[in-house]
Amino acid sequence: MATPSPQATQAPHPTRLPNLPAPAPIQQLHHYAYKARDAEETRHFYEDILGLPLYHIIQSDYVPSTGEYCPYTHFFFRLQDGSFIAFFDLGDDVKPEPSPNTPLWVNHIAFRVNTVQELENTKARLQAHGVEVLGVTDHHIFKSIYFFDPNGIRLELSAQLANDADMARESTTAHQRLREWTARKEQWRQERAAGQLAAPLKPQHNDRPEYGPGPT
Repeated sequence: MATPSPQATQAPHPTRLPNLPAPAPIQQLHHYAYKARDAEETRHFYEDILGLPLYHIIQSDYVPSTGEYCPYTHFFFRLQDGSFIAFFDLGDDVKPEPSPNTPLWVNHIAFRVNTVQELENTKARLQAHGVEVLGVTDHHIFKSIYFFDPNGIRLELSAQLANDADMARESTTAHQRLREWTARKEQWRQERAAGQLAAPLKPQHNDRPEYGPGPT
C-alpha cells in the first residue's frame, strides 16, 4: 500500500470548514513559559540585571491541565506592556535540554526596547555581570543584541528602526514570498523522495548579503 503524502494526511485548513465562529482577536502575548534550573538564580537575572519585576507566583503539587503529579513553583516577570515571561522551578536543579536537531540560535525569545542606545546600555549591564553578548547586530528593520539566560535560553533585545509605514509595505509582500518558498520546498521534497539528495534548501532571495563569505 502506498504511503500517503504529507499533504494527504493534513487536516483541512480551518478557514475552509463551514459554520465556524471567527477567531478571537488575539490582543497580545500573555506569557511565554520555560523551565528554570533555580528560581532565585532566574529572578536575579531577570529582575536585578534586566529590570523585569517579579510579579506573580503559582505553586502546586499537581498540573492543572494534565492532572499529573509534579510539584512546581511557577513565577512570572512583567514586561512594560503587561505581558509576562514565566518559568517553572521543578525543584530538580536541572536546566531545560536544548533540542538535539535545532541549532542553538534558532529557538529564542525577543524583547523590544525603545532605542539603540538602550541596547548599548543593556549590553554594558550584562557584560558587567559576566554575561557574553553578541551584537549590536543590524537587521535593517531593527537592531539586536543576543545572550543566554542562566537556564540556557537564548534571548534577544531589539530596537525597531522601521516605522509603521515601512512595516505596512513589508506586509504587502509577505504572503507572496512565503508562497514562493513553499513551492520551492515542495520541489525539494519531490527531489529528495526521488533519491536526488542535494544541499539544504536555500530561499529564493538573500536579504542579508552582507553576512557570509566575501568574494573570492
